[in-house]
Amino acid sequence: MTVPRGPGPDTGPDPLADGTGPAAGQDTERLLADLGGSWLWLLGSAVAALVPGILALAWPDATLHVLAVIIGLYLLVTGAFRFVSSFAREQGDRHLGLLAAALYVLAGVLCLRHPLQTIAALSLIVGAVWVVTGMLTAWTALAAKGLPHRGFVLVAGLLGVIAGIVVLATPSQSAVVLTRLVGLWLLLLGLTELGLALAWRSALHRAGFTRPG
Repeated sequence: MTVPRGPGPDTGPDPLADGTGPAAGQDTERLLADLGGSWLWLLGSAVAALVPGILALAWPDATLHVLAVIIGLYLLVTGAFRFVSSFAREQGDRHLGLLAAALYVLAGVLCLRHPLQTIAALSLIVGAVWVVTGMLTAWTALAAKGLPHRGFVLVAGLLGVIAGIVVLATPSQSAVVLTRLVGLWLLLLGLTELGLALAWRSALHRAGFTRPG
């Protein structure tokens, strides 16, 4: 779950930025922050969860290899979204977002590795990632006093924790059971992120934020 910070004023381009040195790095960071703080970026993150969830539910008889590819790609794409979104946070909170992004990418790579494409391994990887990242999201919601829609973000984090616990605690004896279970939770998580994206869009409009997205 991506959690941007509250909207701030747009300070405009840095007159000292000439494409080199620290100014160039600041411009890149500002660009990532603008992109990660966009409600459209949150919408893209929601779609990244909804699409594999729908595919899993619509294709319950998918082989274990296909399921591993779907989950692996979902984790990699979500990791990329979380990486960019972490730059929209305050400096002190950014490390949690980067940690979550790294966990998603690492888990995605593990899911795509053929020796680890077993029911037990996939359940362990997905469940552990959802539990850890859900806890990080919940902590962000509790610690960030000025975060818009803190309650919504907290619910999203708790939902991720519950999803991870369910996947870890439910003994999946077949790829069909695991596919349906993961598909259902991906759909729920995607709908939650969709709601957060729309809430963030509303918050940006109320704040008179004029940057695209």
